[in-house]
Amino acid sequence: MALLSFWKSSKDEVLNLSIEQVVVNAGDGILRDQSACSVEFREFLGKVPVESLFGYAHHCLDKGFNRSGLVLQDIVNEFGRRLEFQVEDGFYQGTPKTVGFDGIWRVQGEPDLVIEVKTTDSFTVDLDTHARYKERLLSEGRLSKNASTLIVVGRRDTGALEAQIRGSRYAWDMRLISVERLIKLVQINEKSDDPNTLKQIRQLLQPFEYTKIDRIIDVIFTTAADVEAQQELEQEIPEETEQGVSASHTQIRTDFELLNAKRKQAVDAFGESKGTELVKRSRTLFWSPNKEFRVCCAVSKRYDNDYQPYWYAFHPKWDAFLAEGQEGYFVLACMDRDEAFAVPYSWLLANKQNLNRTDSGDRSYWHVALTTMDDGKLAINTSKVGVKTPLEQFRFPFTKR
Repeated sequence: MALLSFWKSSKDEVLNLSIEQVVVNAGDGILRDQSACSVEFREFLGKVPVESLFGYAHHCLDKGFNRSGLVLQDIVNEFGRRLEFQVEDGFYQGTPKTVGFDGIWRVQGEPDLVIEVKTTDSFTVDLDTHARYKERLLSEGRLSKNASTLIVVGRRDTGALEAQIRGSRYAWDMRLISVERLIKLVQINEKSDDPNTLKQIRQLLQPFEYTKIDRIIDVIFTTAADVEAQQELEQEIPEETEQGVSASHTQIRTDFELLNAKRKQAVDAFGESKGTELVKRSRTLFWSPNKEFRVCCAVSKRYDNDYQPYWYAFHPKWDAFLAEGQEGYFVLACMDRDEAFAVPYSWLLANKQNLNRTDSGDRSYWHVALTTMDDGKLAINTSKVGVKTPLEQFRFPFTKR
């Protein structure tokens, strides 16, 4: 697999390639159903940063090239995976023996979605054909009974197709979303660590009162951005030290972009040290493409207090995320250090009852306070039992690629 080998050795170089060049380097360079090119290309999409996926999608729509519609189909299905659907890839081209759907998105306990991807709505869409696809899949037992069809369209001006759906007998079985707004949904999910946000996103894709859901997504996007800003402010508020002395009364905020840059630096270095690809799940959460290896990364500035120079909150939702993987780590990054500490989830599981905890209304989290030992090295202070756990055993340096 030339593309994946190229990716492993030279990620930055690959990210500078156009999407056409990426496809050419996968398999034999020609996207066909069940081809080596298709398999490798889809695996590659599962590894790249989500910002690259956005760029690839826009290039497919703005430039257009040979088989750009097939490329967009795979990118849209990867968006589904980033929204934590279990995705069954469809066919690039249907045959009399196969159902010509573009994808099926599934989540346990929720209705299935049959995905149809259109680069444009310039031509009338045969809704009867798409309805037959769904009925055939239902007859084969591959869909839940209340499944619906979601049509993903490249153009934002989809008025004609909206009217076509509203005036048809499929008005309550089919929904429509533009690629641009699907991208916004993925962005919302990345900005929030709250599982309820993801659930609401998926519900928006199901049939309800409106045919087109772009306006609602715009509202959620704005709300999620506000929530993100508040979460970052909370992270930067100095906490009380274990000695009961205020760490700092000066409210100096660390620039949001600098926090994210440090987090990315720590996660990239840790993934490299473990030989594991880490894909961004949300603002602080990351996992391997198979979701079994999981990382939560928090960042602390340096407080003006030698006893407790760094402090982190560990939230229950982060705890649940790490618990669902086979191997997990809470990575503690420090704004002024070129190293970080990967605390195994097993350690947290055994020791979190010994950490101070805040439970105040809708705010609940454990305090992970780092203290300085006599030798100048850092340790986690489990203050309830008076034990300090040296962090040297969990330390990893940042590497420069």
